[in-house]
Amino acid sequence: MTTLTEADALEGLRDALGLLKDREQVAERLLDSSAKHSFDPDKELDWDAPFEEGKWFWPPELVSLYDTPIWKRMSEEQRILLSQHEAAALASLGIWFELILMQLLVRHIYDKAATSAHVRYALTEIEDECRHSKMFARLISRGETPWYPVSRVHQNLGRLFKTISTTPGSFTATLLGEEVLDWMQRLTFPDERVQPLIRGVTRIHVVEEARHVRYAREELRRQMLTAPKWSQEFTRVTSGEFARVFSVAFVNPEVYTNVGLDKREAVAQVRASGHRREVMQTGAKRLTDFLDDIGVLRGVGRRLWRSSGLLA
Repeated sequence: MTTLTEADALEGLRDALGLLKDREQVAERLLDSSAKHSFDPDKELDWDAPFEEGKWFWPPELVSLYDTPIWKRMSEEQRILLSQHEAAALASLGIWFELILMQLLVRHIYDKAATSAHVRYALTEIEDECRHSKMFARLISRGETPWYPVSRVHQNLGRLFKTISTTPGSFTATLLGEEVLDWMQRLTFPDERVQPLIRGVTRIHVVEEARHVRYAREELRRQMLTAPKWSQEFTRVTSGEFARVFSVAFVNPEVYTNVGLDKREAVAQVRASGHRREVMQTGAKRLTDFLDDIGVLRGVGRRLWRSSGLLA
């Protein structure tokens, strides 16, 4: 059970996607991009502008109840209100996830040379995530909606995961949290039906998260080739379980209560919604194709991913 070294990788280590790139060169390019394309949301966005009448806070097709029997009974005003609460719930979920991610990144670089570009980029990403979390918190406050924390069970599962996760497991979870939401945000920021502030927040997040996705993908490819076999298998199982948690936590059921809907009925209709299932699987497809290519979606892990509803 030999672990391949960085030197081995530089000698031509490859996976199903081709030759791995040099870790330091990837990090240097990402650092250069960060220097050119990073944003201060406090200065970049107009936080004082009033919300525009009749505009959505999330594209209607991405709202969880879209095209369900409840949706068809709702007024346009109630639908827009639901989009506002779901945007706040997604921002709350984003903060929870990014707090986990920052801790995983610190663990990843703890015993690596602080002078390396790889470590310097990880620290740069942590800076980005700090800004994103503050941006999401300010967005929730600006909309005067509640903060929607994940359930106590998911909070504790997150605490457990960030404690026991292996390095490849950490980067798999990173991509899960980033890529599904990124797909939705790429539909949101150019959508003129959506509030300008929401579009501005999602634009910043998409630009900066693109670098985070590149960093995580490159490192996960390396880890799935160089990590011990037990770690690779553990990654398959834990990533599948995290996918199940993520898919449930993606919409907080309290949003339905807070817009005057029956929570139990709404949750049941979301679970039965073919449109919602297609949205989530489409949002995850780029990621699941990648994970399949590099050997993460195998065995028990693949079955867990299927049961999460994110893998067709």
